[in-house]
Amino acid sequence: MKASKKRRLEATGWKVGTAQEFLGLNDEEAAFVELKVALARALRARRARLGFSQAKLAERLGSSQSRVAKMENVDASVSVDLLVRAFYALGATARDLAAAIAQAKAPRSVRPRVRRATG
Repeated sequence: MKASKKRRLEATGWKVGTAQEFLGLNDEEAAFVELKVALARALRARRARLGFSQAKLAERLGSSQSRVAKMENVDASVSVDLLVRAFYALGATARDLAAAIAQAKAPRSVRPRVRRATG
């Protein structure tokens, strides 16, 4: 959101924040949500690029078109493993999957921490 729009909204009494703040998610939960969003976007893009309909992908998965729609819309009932399975059903490789995951926007505080071993 542009800073000017944010200032206008706040000046009229609106509270502007992040989805993480609104939902009360900790950093790890927010990172997981972003992962699912990245996978869902990549799934939709790959399906469209290959010219598959949701129904055709559903057939490959032994599922329904409405379930594929839920996958692409990041429905809470959709698991990460189902998103990954659908991605592979479209011929994706592990490298493709890694590229999709790399698009997730993790909160800054969710980073690997390296510590020197004490002994």
